[in-house]
Amino acid sequence: MSADSGHPVAQGELAELRRRLDVACARVEGGLALLSHRTEETAKEVDELNSRLTGLEHTRWPLPSVAALVALGSLVTAIWQALAR
Repeated sequence: MSADSGHPVAQGELAELRRRLDVACARVEGGLALLSHRTEETAKEVDELNSRLTGLEHTRWPLPSVAALVALGSLVTAIWQALAR
């Protein structure tokens, strides 16, 4: 009879363990879904920033070209001043 009295307790404990396992699985699945969503959003933001950066790179003047224009302007100014004297 002692085996029969312990049997309902084991069934209750198993039910509690199953419930805890279901709750833990739901938490893990929820966390994974959230991480997946965040990863997708981050990938979209990275793609958007990459396209914006590419656009900015195409519209800026390259530094060597600016330096060459400044040097040419300085040379023209120096020659003009030398010829004016």
